[in-house]
Amino acid sequence: MDIDTAFLSVGELAAGYRSGAFTPLDVCRQAHERLARLEPDLNAFIEPMAEDVFDQATRATEELRQGLDRGPLHGIPVAIKDIIDVADVRTTFATKAVPPKHATRDAECVARLRAAGAIIFGKTNLLEFAAGQTNNPHDPNRTAGGSSGGSAAAVAAGIVPLSLGTDTGGSIRAPAAYCGIVGFKPSFAALSLEGVYPLSPSLDHLGLFARSSADATIAFAALHPDAASARPRQGPLRLGMVGNQWNHRAVRADVRAALDTARLSLERAGVALTEIQLPGPAEMAAALLDILMPEAAVVHGSKMVTNADGFAKGTRDLLEAGMRVQATRYIEAMEKQHRWFSEFETAMADLDAVIAPTVPFTAPDTDPALSTDGDDEIISLTHANLTGAPSISLPLFNYGAMPVGLMVTAARKGDNDLLSICETIERVLSHRS
Repeated sequence: MDIDTAFLSVGELAAGYRSGAFTPLDVCRQAHERLARLEPDLNAFIEPMAEDVFDQATRATEELRQGLDRGPLHGIPVAIKDIIDVADVRTTFATKAVPPKHATRDAECVARLRAAGAIIFGKTNLLEFAAGQTNNPHDPNRTAGGSSGGSAAAVAAGIVPLSLGTDTGGSIRAPAAYCGIVGFKPSFAALSLEGVYPLSPSLDHLGLFARSSADATIAFAALHPDAASARPRQGPLRLGMVGNQWNHRAVRADVRAALDTARLSLERAGVALTEIQLPGPAEMAAALLDILMPEAAVVHGSKMVTNADGFAKGTRDLLEAGMRVQATRYIEAMEKQHRWFSEFETAMADLDAVIAPTVPFTAPDTDPALSTDGDDEIISLTHANLTGAPSISLPLFNYGAMPVGLMVTAARKGDNDLLSICETIERVLSHRS
């Protein structure tokens, strides 16, 4: 086949299948050839599922040939983070603390993808238990980010157009920013976590990676078909620029340049920008960790007793710190969480969304450590997990340098509104002078 399908959109793949230009089997063969070339450097996949992928692709090719059309995801390969169960495939959690789980059934999100005709294309690497860093497709000497870095790298490298990940404190949006793709954390509980291993139940979100907001919209519709449609907007787009994140001391010069270029493009396109303030980044990071660490310690407590050495040092330190968090700190953090949710909903009454840097720097050499005092990587990320608001990282490329993320966040349950807003922003930025 002469057509290179590596970086085609979901819509372009779907059109190619139906025109006969290529088939799901062609696409999956190319994807596995690309994976084989890139994988030793990327370290993105734990289980490529090659034989099963080709069986699925053969079936999808035959179904489409016979006129059985399951919709826009039919025959589209989707990679799955390896804390999400796929029937008859090991879930390793990328850890030595427990033996791999042989899943007997699909997680609900995987079952929804299969019902939509998607091809489940392998289990991706992750950082929660530090199986090894996934490297960045733009520069293999840098990280793809954690914890959903394998899923991000698989999309950014052109292996698959879509992948699933999880986001407890930015674990989808940070890798998306580092890898130059779209990372979508939907509203809290918008997508089922049944069959997804927990880290912190009050903060965990299932989400996805794509190369455009349009592709993310297609995937979200399959994963959450009951989500409210985007509401028609009246007048210009109204965005709040989060001043104490946009102007934070940690924002590096190259990131600021990319953000300012995007801001000017939005202003020239008639977008109404208003500077707003959210709670201080350090206070939010501390509150998030005061919730995350003790909840994670409860989730993993029995394994810490039986096999503490099976955890990587960073994870073990985090869990041990969680065991020392006082109940009063946990309750105070939860009270702040509820207050910030109410305050954000009030602020959003006059705005369509808010924007901020996803992370204040481009992909570093190694994954930043999550300290008990917070860290610069999460200055903008924590608010959306604490409030449960839907949040997306959009890619910005600053004159050929490493990608930068622009984070766009909307009111809770406004997931399709947010996706529509991001499609508008992408159109504006793609036409910048």
